[in-house]
Parts: sequence; structure tokens; C-alpha cells
Amino acid sequence: MITVIIAGGSGTRLWPLSTPDYPKHLLKLTGEKTMLQQAYDRAAKVGDVVYVVTEASHSDHVREQLSDLPESAFIIEPGRRGTAHCIVMALDVIARNHDHNEPVAFIHSDHHVRDLEGFARSFSVAARVSQAKDEIVLIGIEPTFPSTGFGYIERNGVIDSDSSVYSVQSFQEKPDYETAQKYVDSGNYLWNCGYFVGSINTFVNEMTRSAPGLQESYDLLNGIADPTSEQYSSAYLNLDNQVIDVALIEKAQSLAVVSASFDWMDVGSFKDLHDAVARDEAGNHFGGESIYPIDVENIYVRNEEDKPVAVIGLDNVIVVNTKHGILVARKDISHRTGEVAKKIQSEN
Repeated sequence: MITVIIAGGSGTRLWPLSTPDYPKHLLKLTGEKTMLQQAYDRAAKVGDVVYVVTEASHSDHVREQLSDLPESAFIIEPGRRGTAHCIVMALDVIARNHDHNEPVAFIHSDHHVRDLEGFARSFSVAARVSQAKDEIVLIGIEPTFPSTGFGYIERNGVIDSDSSVYSVQSFQEKPDYETAQKYVDSGNYLWNCGYFVGSINTFVNEMTRSAPGLQESYDLLNGIADPTSEQYSSAYLNLDNQVIDVALIEKAQSLAVVSASFDWMDVGSFKDLHDAVARDEAGNHFGGESIYPIDVENIYVRNEEDKPVAVIGLDNVIVVNTKHGILVARKDISHRTGEVAKKIQSEN
């Protein structure tokens, strides 16, 4: 199986750690390795061939962090055009170099997974089902709480109960809390984490049936002899910005989903990050030097500067100090950091 790591995005909700020039997947957030390097470890468990799709502005950093990969493993977007065209571009490059019937797995670089063996097993099942049914197969996560931040996959019919494989009935957008609670209570919904498995032929056939616009994009890129040429870059930059879920997956005529057999977290906010890292018995995490806490609990503090940071008498708070700025936020609304980061970017 071929694995493609999608390593894009700016991670604005983790500002000031994450910046447009050095987004969150390039950072050591949950361990001694960066998020990208951890994603590579997962990808290498899934299959022997690994590609990385990344955007030109930080492609050098990606190459540095994955220096053991050959240059041919890096697929560089000349500019961000959304996950739909990012995946179309990857399919085109892979189609030039591999058997069109070999399964291709798409994963993300900013997820936190501890169980690598379980991760590989779930993708192995997805590849087997995709080849048997000639369908795109998703990996879904059993919800652990009524999240309003994820889309949901509705299951419909068992394909293989032993391997937790189901037909897909529908997709639901990010719901309100009451609706999310109903989904969780029903036991019939999975979180959509954006993992897809299918061969080149399977993806192309589904695009032909359900997303002719993406098929045209694929044919356009595939018709250019040199994917490293200016002609190819110009053609890619003329494509629109689309999300793969909306552009293809939600329109697909038939899909299957594997219920994941591994732990999973989307590190999309400081609340998520705090949940993913080690904490003391009071629920605190301290990263960096010169941190002076007094009477605190349930807080995340990270100091990347030499100056001391003192935190006194606080609960449920995020404090982050870097050369790019200082963040102090209530943890439960720390996802709104993205609003501030975008405003700062627009002013600069």
C-alpha cells in the first residue's frame, strides 16, 4: 500500500506556537518528534512507499524533517488549493509511477495517535475492502463525546462485523450540541477524520461518476508531461479551492467505512493539545524553562523565551509565550485563538 501524508494548513488555532511559516505539523507538540515525523512513523507502518504533499512556502522544512525520504517522495503544491485538489495532484503523481490498482491511503500530519499497530491494522482492512468492492473506504472514529467540531459518518449495514466494516448511509456536517448528542446516543455514527483509502482506478472512477469537475482537474494535470514544470504549476494555481469531503466524498455513490481500532485525536486547539500531553496530578502541563506556578490547576503553560513566566491562582487557562507573541486564554474557548491569529496576519 502507498501512503500519502497531507502536510498543509497553517494551524492558526495554535498561535503563537504555530505560524504560517512554521505551522503546527512541524512542531514538537506531543513528544520528542514533530507531528509530521510522528505521522511518517504511522505511514511507514501502513506501507513501504510514503509520499508527502505539502505547500511550497514550508516545503524546505518538511524535507529537512523527513531527510531520509528521496526527493521524489515530496509532492509540492505551488499554492494551497484545498484538500480536493491536493489529493488530485497526489493521485496524478502516483499514477505516473505506480500500478493503478495498488491501494493508496491518505492521512493527515496533525493528528495524535499512540497505537501504531492498531492504525496499520485499520488501514489494512480498509485496503482489503476497497479492492474487493472497488469503493473508496473511509476510516471513522467511534465518538467519545458529543463533539460539535467534527463531521459525522452515518453507518448503514454491516459489511464485515469481525473487522468493523460498514456501508455509509450519509455524512452530517458539524452539528450543534443537541444533535451531536443524538448521534452519539444512537451508536450509529462515527467521527469523520478525513482518512481515505482507494486505488488510482477507484478514485478516478468515483470522480468520473460523482465529481466530473475533479475529473477534469485530474485529466488536466495528467495531460502535462512534466509535473515539475511551470506549465504544471500554472495549471494547478488556476484550480479552485475545494474540500475533498464536499467535492467528492459526500457525492460518492457508494462508500464503506472502517471503525478505527486505534486511539485518535485531532490536535486542533490548545484544549486538544493539553489533553494529548503529560500532566501532573493537578492536571497541569509545563513546557519550557523559567516557569513559576503558584496554586494552579488544569493549566497549560509553554515558555519558549528566556524571560520568566509566573502563573498564580489560575484554573482552566492556557499561557503560551514565544517570540511571535503571548497568548493567555481560557482553555475551553482556546479554539478562538484562530480569530486573533488571522487578524494579526491580516494586519501584518
